[in-house]
Amino acid sequence: MSDLTVLETPVRRQAYAAVTPYITKDGSVIRELMHPAVHGNQLQSLAEATVQPGQRTQLHRHLRTEELYYITAGCGRMTLADSEFTVVAGDTICIPPGMPHCIAALGDTPLTLLCCCAPAYDHADTELQEAATDNPA
Repeated sequence: MSDLTVLETPVRRQAYAAVTPYITKDGSVIRELMHPAVHGNQLQSLAEATVQPGQRTQLHRHLRTEELYYITAGCGRMTLADSEFTVVAGDTICIPPGMPHCIAALGDTPLTLLCCCAPAYDHADTELQEAATDNPA
C-alpha cells in the first residue's frame, strides 16, 4: 500500500462553439478558450484572435503579461517595438512584458492566431500606445 494521495482533477474542457467572440481593447476579435475567471485554471489564458484582411490591432503593450502568439491561418505583419517581420501559419512569436506590439492581416484571408498569456489576460493590463482608428494595415 502506498502513502501516495491521488487528488482528483476536474476536467476543464471548453467546446469551441460555446465560446462567444468579443472585440478586445486592441481591436481584434477574441474567443477566450480558457481563462481562470471562467474555467478555473490558475496561471495562464488561451484565446483565439482573428484580424480581418487589411486590418491590424492597435499598437499596445501589457506591463505584466508575457504573450505567445501561434499563427494558425493567414499571413501577417508583426510589429515588436522597432522590429517588423512577416508571419505565416506555423510561426510562434514571444512578446515579453512591456513590449509594444501589433499585428496586421495581409492578403485576402483573415489572420488567425492562438494567444497564450501568463499571467492570464486582463483588460487592465493592456495599455494602448496609439489613438483608436479604423486600424488599416
